[in-house]
Amino acid sequence: MNKFPLWLNTLVLAILLSGCLFALPNIYGSVPAVQIADNGGIPYEEQQLGAFVRSVENAGVKPEAAFLQDGRVVLRFDDTTQQEQASNHLRLTYDREANVAATLAPKLPAWVRDLGLKPMSLGLDLRGGVYVLLEVDMETAIDSRMKGYQQSFDDRLRDAEIRRRVDINGQTITVRLTGPQDLDAARDVIRRTDQDVLIVDGTDGKSLTVRMSEAQIQARQDFAIEQNITTLRNRVNELGVAEPLVQRQGSDRIVIQLPGVQDPNKIKDILSATATVEFRLVDQSGGEPGSRRYQGRDGEPAQLLKRSVIASGDQIIDASAGYAEGQPQVNITLDSAGGENMLRTTMNNVGKPMSTVFIETRRVEIPGQPGEFRRDVSEEIISTATIQGVFKDRFRITGLTPGEASDLALLLRAGALAAPVYIVDERTVGPTLGQDNIDRGFNAIKIGFLAVIIFMAIYYRGFGLIANVALLSNVVFIVAMLSVLGASLTLPGIAGIVLTVGMAVDANVLIFERIREELSANASPQAAINSGYEKALSSITDANVTTLIAAVVLFAIGTGPIKGFAITLLLGIITSMFTAIVGTRTIVNLVFGGRKLQSLPV
Repeated sequence: MNKFPLWLNTLVLAILLSGCLFALPNIYGSVPAVQIADNGGIPYEEQQLGAFVRSVENAGVKPEAAFLQDGRVVLRFDDTTQQEQASNHLRLTYDREANVAATLAPKLPAWVRDLGLKPMSLGLDLRGGVYVLLEVDMETAIDSRMKGYQQSFDDRLRDAEIRRRVDINGQTITVRLTGPQDLDAARDVIRRTDQDVLIVDGTDGKSLTVRMSEAQIQARQDFAIEQNITTLRNRVNELGVAEPLVQRQGSDRIVIQLPGVQDPNKIKDILSATATVEFRLVDQSGGEPGSRRYQGRDGEPAQLLKRSVIASGDQIIDASAGYAEGQPQVNITLDSAGGENMLRTTMNNVGKPMSTVFIETRRVEIPGQPGEFRRDVSEEIISTATIQGVFKDRFRITGLTPGEASDLALLLRAGALAAPVYIVDERTVGPTLGQDNIDRGFNAIKIGFLAVIIFMAIYYRGFGLIANVALLSNVVFIVAMLSVLGASLTLPGIAGIVLTVGMAVDANVLIFERIREELSANASPQAAINSGYEKALSSITDANVTTLIAAVVLFAIGTGPIKGFAITLLLGIITSMFTAIVGTRTIVNLVFGGRKLQSLPV
């Protein structure tokens, strides 16, 4: 009685060893490091790694270790002084071609890195870094959609040979016709363009008023948030920041946490930047309907550009900074739709000028009204070039400084924001505070863990020691799963682990007390063990499932610290169920199973 088959014992041992292996990287700690990422998004190879190492060594700084990670160069140092010297030198030397970020890197041996093992990531409150809260400009998100409708309606009505004038006023579009005879045809054209918009006849009998429905407005706002989250994640990845957190908070805000970042200024500029470009033909006729005058850059004269946009930033799928004839440039690759439009335009306009319009949105405080802001949209022509031949999806932008070319390439490559974002809160957590939080949190785990171990060993004797082995395994499994899943451990997450340590022995307490009851009823030791595990199982399952439901709900609807607490609690419940029921039963069976016993140390 109470014997597991060999395959099950082997499986439990394999799971335990796997947990220890995946948790192993967490014992090495972190050291100051510098991450270097190519501005063009091209993965580095061993040759570039050696060049960076030689560069910092020539500056009098020797890295403790240097290696490639996900196409980026990582240089580890013994202290922050060396890290600062190396990062400053690299920024000056490779400013045009690489992005250099000071961070913290795990001090893993080479063989651990070669196995692809990584430690769990530490949240901002433990590791230090930058916290940024961004607010999405929902008004601009709706305005940009209305401008898209305006151009689409105008194009479709022109194709249908309906004389019209399409004007936009806020969130309303007015389509003015020459007479009531075109109302039905115009309404059909607009309805085919988007069947969900609301269309109302004008009071003059020869116009239509079009606006978005409430469902469309809500969908557009949700799209703006989700698109901005995707874009911001891409931008953070391009910057070489390790283990970032980018998530939605509320209806119109985005939280970004950048653990380990010690130089936040450039990152904040990149995150909130809303720069994009549009390509338009120059209006040489002197004033076509819908043409508009744009200012030139650096004293260049203003130009009249056509209303129709040939291609825009959201159609750019790749962008890289470079040089041609000693001048900075941004090499552009368009998607299929943008490429086809560019092909048609260049085929029909060889020898005519085309301009690149640089658009940037900022939030400016209103003078004399502290805390009140207005949107400031800057649109200027950065370059005008004559179309020399037919091209499709590959071309270049000139007229920028080296820094502007590098930043614009990053922004365009990472994707355009669906709506501008503004920094409403920003905090920098120093590494000292993070280490203090780590020490306090892990001291709490140690004290709680030790208290539980002592109690179980004294109160349940030999069986208590077995429960302690399972408890230690439980903590190892939690750390291993956090490492494998790439989840961040936060200070509330440590609280979840402390709670799990206390809860993990609940199942064993129920089992051991049931065994005691069976022994008191004169059951044999083997029968008492079997009954203890079988009869306590339903109570253990009910208690853990209800807690598991609460953890899932917290994770699903919570944000920030609540998610950190929920994920460790959720993982802790899963692992504690395994270690308390399967793990301890395996050890008990190995130690006591299949033997004639007179008593049990419980």
